[in-house]
Amino acid sequence: MPLFLVNVTIENKPGLVDPEGDTILNDLILKDKKTHVKKVRSAKMLRFQIEAGSRESAQKAVLDLCNEFRIYNPLVSKVSVETLNA
Repeated sequence: MPLFLVNVTIENKPGLVDPEGDTILNDLILKDKKTHVKKVRSAKMLRFQIEAGSRESAQKAVLDLCNEFRIYNPLVSKVSVETLNA
Protein backbone atom coordinates (compact mmCIF):
# COMPACT_ATOMS: atom_id res chain seq x y z
CA MET A 1 0.00 0.00 0.00
CA PRO A 2 1.35 3.51 -0.82
CA LEU A 3 2.67 5.79 1.90
CA PHE A 4 1.41 9.38 2.16
CA LEU A 5 2.42 12.44 4.18
CA VAL A 6 -0.58 14.38 5.43
CA ASN A 7 0.05 17.84 6.87
CA VAL A 8 -2.76 19.25 9.03
CA THR A 9 -2.57 22.96 9.86
CA ILE A 10 -4.77 24.21 12.70
CA GLU A 11 -5.28 27.92 13.29
CA ASN A 12 -7.84 30.19 14.89
CA LYS A 13 -10.71 31.16 12.64
CA PRO A 14 -10.41 34.62 11.06
CA GLY A 15 -11.63 37.34 13.38
CA LEU A 16 -10.79 35.45 16.57
CA VAL A 17 -8.07 36.71 18.88
CA ASP A 18 -4.62 35.15 18.36
CA PRO A 19 -2.58 36.08 21.47
CA GLU A 20 0.56 34.29 20.26
CA GLY A 21 0.47 36.05 16.89
CA ASP A 22 -0.20 39.39 18.60
CA THR A 23 2.77 38.89 20.95
CA ILE A 24 5.08 38.11 18.04
CA LEU A 25 3.83 41.18 16.16
CA ASN A 26 4.36 43.40 19.21
CA ASP A 27 7.90 42.07 19.65
CA LEU A 28 8.69 42.73 15.98
CA ILE A 29 7.42 46.30 16.19
CA LEU A 30 8.75 47.23 19.63
CA LYS A 31 12.14 45.52 19.53
CA ASP A 32 13.09 45.50 15.88
CA LYS A 33 10.99 48.35 14.51
CA LYS A 34 9.57 46.08 11.79
CA THR A 35 6.64 48.41 11.19
CA HIS A 36 6.04 47.08 7.67
CA VAL A 37 4.69 43.85 9.26
CA LYS A 38 0.98 44.45 9.89
CA LYS A 39 -0.34 41.11 11.19
CA VAL A 40 0.98 37.78 12.43
CA ARG A 41 -1.20 34.69 12.87
CA SER A 42 0.10 31.58 14.61
CA ALA A 43 -0.82 28.00 13.74
CA LYS A 44 -0.04 24.44 14.76
CA MET A 45 0.97 21.85 12.18
CA LEU A 46 0.74 18.10 12.60
CA ARG A 47 2.49 15.82 10.11
CA PHE A 48 1.11 12.29 9.69
CA GLN A 49 2.71 9.48 7.73
CA ILE A 50 0.00 6.99 6.75
CA GLU A 51 -0.51 4.00 4.49
CA ALA A 52 -3.63 4.26 2.34
CA GLY A 53 -4.98 3.14 -1.00
CA SER A 54 -5.22 6.70 -2.35
CA ARG A 55 -4.42 10.30 -1.53
CA GLU A 56 -8.09 10.98 -0.81
CA SER A 57 -8.42 8.02 1.58
CA ALA A 58 -5.22 9.08 3.41
CA GLN A 59 -6.59 12.60 3.87
CA LYS A 60 -9.99 11.30 5.02
CA ALA A 61 -8.39 8.87 7.51
CA VAL A 62 -6.31 11.66 9.06
CA LEU A 63 -9.25 14.06 9.28
CA ASP A 64 -11.35 11.31 10.87
CA LEU A 65 -8.59 10.76 13.48
CA CYS A 66 -8.40 14.48 14.20
CA ASN A 67 -12.16 14.63 14.70
CA GLU A 68 -12.38 11.43 16.73
CA PHE A 69 -9.64 12.47 19.15
CA ARG A 70 -10.70 16.14 19.23
CA ILE A 71 -7.29 17.35 18.16
CA TYR A 72 -8.86 20.72 17.33
CA ASN A 73 -11.96 22.64 18.35
CA PRO A 74 -14.17 23.10 15.25
CA LEU A 75 -15.93 26.07 16.88
CA VAL A 76 -12.78 28.20 16.96
CA SER A 77 -10.31 26.45 14.66
CA LYS A 78 -9.83 26.42 10.91
CA VAL A 79 -8.17 23.29 9.53
CA SER A 80 -6.35 22.89 6.23
CA VAL A 81 -4.91 19.67 4.90
CA GLU A 82 -2.14 18.96 2.39
CA THR A 83 -1.48 15.41 1.25
CA LEU A 84 1.78 14.40 -0.45
CA ASN A 85 3.29 11.16 -1.66
CA ALA A 86 5.95 9.97 0.78
